[in-house]
Amino acid sequence: QVQLVESGGGLAQAGGSVRLSCAASGLTFSSYAMGWFRQAPGKEREFVATIRWSGGRQYYAEFVKGRFTFSIDEAKNTVYLQMNSLKPEDTAVYYCAAKRVTGPTYDYWGQGTQVTVSS
Repeated sequence: QVQLVESGGGLAQAGGSVRLSCAASGLTFSSYAMGWFRQAPGKEREFVATIRWSGGRQYYAEFVKGRFTFSIDEAKNTVYLQMNSLKPEDTAVYYCAAKRVTGPTYDYWGQGTQVTVSS
């Protein structure tokens, strides 16, 4: 059974930092890519970043480039999203997701963690 469990959300001030974690289990990690998405109130869910377990190749949405960093701890089966220089518009529920490298869609999702950035 695949499980993705996020943690690390909370309240931060503009310009501050938050690190999100996503602990994954039940996956054949080398065959998957991991992603972070977010959904702000009244808005659709949007892509933030993705990383492959094997090789660590990363892609970021333009609005987070240079501020957010996606990383892997293979020993802990955990991925992290380090979010720096936070802006109030980064306020959202952040979701961790997993997809097969060869597949078109994300198959598994975590429960989400709230990040609130105050100005």
